[in-house]
Amino acid sequence: MSAPPARRVIFEHAILRVVGSPVETSEGAREYLRLEIPDWVNVVGVTQDAELILVRQRRHGIDAETLEIPGGCVDPGEAPAAAAARELLEETGYGEGVWRSLGWVWSNPAIQNNRTHLFLAEGLRRLGPPQLGPGEADLKVELRPVGEVAELLRSGAVNHSLAVVALQRWLLGG
Repeated sequence: MSAPPARRVIFEHAILRVVGSPVETSEGAREYLRLEIPDWVNVVGVTQDAELILVRQRRHGIDAETLEIPGGCVDPGEAPAAAAARELLEETGYGEGVWRSLGWVWSNPAIQNNRTHLFLAEGLRRLGPPQLGPGEADLKVELRPVGEVAELLRSGAVNHSLAVVALQRWLLGG
């Protein structure tokens, strides 16, 4: 068998690094691409009035709008729970409430090294307007009765895989 290629950085950007990683397989040495990305957070947010907080935003990877739950990147040195509270407040203006972890999932283990931490926040109240960051100007907050969550999943109205997982964990008592 030939020696695997050396690990090499192919591309770097503020939010990811593409790395060619040497792997020895039964077929011989191969180079696999790995996206090194910070961990993410997603928040199942429920208001004091039992409404689910959703965000509608354009996702450039699919060149279409999605309806999903708030979330974003964990900043360097930031705890996932702190990132979740920050992202929820920034994207929706909602905060406080009672928080608990719904665990985590690998975001896309075929090519990525990061995890998505899932949180439930209940009894949230609006603290002010959203404080949207660069690239989020068109994000819109939508509130839906919690009784509609199963239908939003069944119908595919919410079809961002990480949002689906978080909502399913919540519905299953996660």
